[in-house]
Amino acid sequence: MKSFLTLTLLSLLLSTAQGQTLKLRILETTDVHVNLLNYDYYQDKPTDEYGLAKTATLIKAARAESGNTLLFDNGDLLQGSPLGDFMAKIKPLAPGAQHPAHKLMSALGYDAANIGNHDFNFGLPFLHQVLATAGMPYVNANIYMDDGGIASDPAAPLQPGAKNAFTPYVILDRPFKDDTGATHMLKVGVIGFVPPQVMQWDRQNLLGRVVARDIPETARHFVPLMKAAGADVVIAIPHSGFERGETVFFSENAVARLAEVPGVNAILFGHSHGEFPGRFFNAHPKVDLSKGTINGVPAVMPGRWGDHLGVIDLLLEKSGSSWKVNDARAEIRPIYDRKTRKPLVDADPAITALIAAEHQGTLDYVRAEVAKTTAPIHSYFAQVADDASVQVVSQAQLAYGKKALAATPHAALPLLSAAAPFKTGGRQGWNYFTDIPAGPIAVRNVADLYVYPNTVKVVKLTGAQVREWLEMSAAAFRQIDPKGAAEQNLIDTSFPSYNFDTIDGVRYRIDVTQPARYNRSGKVVAEAAHRIQDLQFNGKPIDDQAFFAVVTNNYRAAGGGNFPGLDGSATILDAPDENREALVQYLQSVKTLDPTADGNWRVQAVPGVSLRFQSGAGAVAHLAKYPQVRLVRDNGDGSALFELVP
Repeated sequence: MKSFLTLTLLSLLLSTAQGQTLKLRILETTDVHVNLLNYDYYQDKPTDEYGLAKTATLIKAARAESGNTLLFDNGDLLQGSPLGDFMAKIKPLAPGAQHPAHKLMSALGYDAANIGNHDFNFGLPFLHQVLATAGMPYVNANIYMDDGGIASDPAAPLQPGAKNAFTPYVILDRPFKDDTGATHMLKVGVIGFVPPQVMQWDRQNLLGRVVARDIPETARHFVPLMKAAGADVVIAIPHSGFERGETVFFSENAVARLAEVPGVNAILFGHSHGEFPGRFFNAHPKVDLSKGTINGVPAVMPGRWGDHLGVIDLLLEKSGSSWKVNDARAEIRPIYDRKTRKPLVDADPAITALIAAEHQGTLDYVRAEVAKTTAPIHSYFAQVADDASVQVVSQAQLAYGKKALAATPHAALPLLSAAAPFKTGGRQGWNYFTDIPAGPIAVRNVADLYVYPNTVKVVKLTGAQVREWLEMSAAAFRQIDPKGAAEQNLIDTSFPSYNFDTIDGVRYRIDVTQPARYNRSGKVVAEAAHRIQDLQFNGKPIDDQAFFAVVTNNYRAAGGGNFPGLDGSATILDAPDENREALVQYLQSVKTLDPTADGNWRVQAVPGVSLRFQSGAGAVAHLAKYPQVRLVRDNGDGSALFELVP
């Protein structure tokens, strides 16, 4: 009898426990960059490879599979496509109007959102105006008001009275059904973060107004407060990536350390446009790709531009009066099959119709003609050879800088220009290249040549500092072993192409047999290495002690990319105009552009070694004008393998 009673009691307890389990599905989008529709404004045609209108179809399908869902966005929502420029600069939002991005998000029922670094690009007043009508709570915990206190040492412990610039976290009190159908009120805490480097990248918009804190340390401060406020589950939404190895204090990509913060139950990350879980992260420590966890915490990073939907499934178990996460699994779902190059879902027509007026306004804007070009302008080879798509930007910057400095004490300084290629395929897809045909140059083409709303800056540097600038850029290449394999890959694909500055006004060669002098953090790692060879100005070796004025953008001048000698202190011209506006002014002045590159730099050949690189298959059509490049093979997936001709 005793055994029977014991078994009966155990059965009742198990039954009760089973009735107190609840499945919660968490969905994430990130880095949409105003790609709200599946439309490529630069090519002026629909696309199957990205667009929130397509992600919407995945969102609805994921919700249909689970009764308990929450949907979040991780920022970099407001900048990145001509539609974003149109809403911020051309036809700014009327007071009280809702941004088209939030029209879509409201219709899709987003529960909360985080702020990304690019959301600051149009300034704090614009950001506050947009967030005021978002229709959902926005969170950010590591940006504080600069009150003259903590700003003096943002690495110091938080001081009493420090005021957050935004709502640091919210606790969503929502009804969910357990596995028996019973309803429970669950408190879900949501906290957001942005890279502290935003203070460099948007210095002109933020300095003196706000100050940034370290992401994991901020989490350690707030997560206990969220738990004390009753949060059953804590979801962290860092606009930050995940890097292998040690993650130092104030890191841009801090997810590894964030996953070690006690109390964080799920991480929705982004910023670096990667895909987690994914094979790229297979060798990362504390990663379980089969479950999609980092240090045991379920996490997703669903690419960019709405090309994936992040999905985390949590199994919650009632423990006394609270809930705990008993199991979890994470995955990302694509809208496009890259292998077959076919769409996996259709765009949601109801979502598309919501912003038809803004879409049409953007089309009218980007189709306006600025100038004409006598030949195609493209970026297929911009990472391996001097390139017209980068050169035209430098020419525009030189024209702007010369005029702007004319009436200043710096007018006599030799003028140089630094520019980088922005659209170079890779993780962004093999269609992500500038490819402007001969004929009219429209506004959309200008935005294609210069993607970001950066503003013009001029810095004063010595010849030695110019050399080090180029040494940092030269880290874009892998080290080539002259005695190694007959074919070697030239480009370091982990190095962002927007940090591969080439400088016009000087001439130089790049010796890739030497190790990179700098790493991506801007630290000297090979002191004896000098990849930049035969650096000349006006046909003579550059004078290391002479001063030069270098036209660049606010991102680089303020320290973006960790370039040596660039931290904001060398700026001698702080122009209000965007680099794109300088490009428009230049194109309008020349009217008809003959796009050529002057060949002021080149990668030095390595005898006996084929220097190979991947680019878009669209490059094949332009090979006739590039005798220094040879096609090895078309890969059949939109990419092709090329090599430099010795």
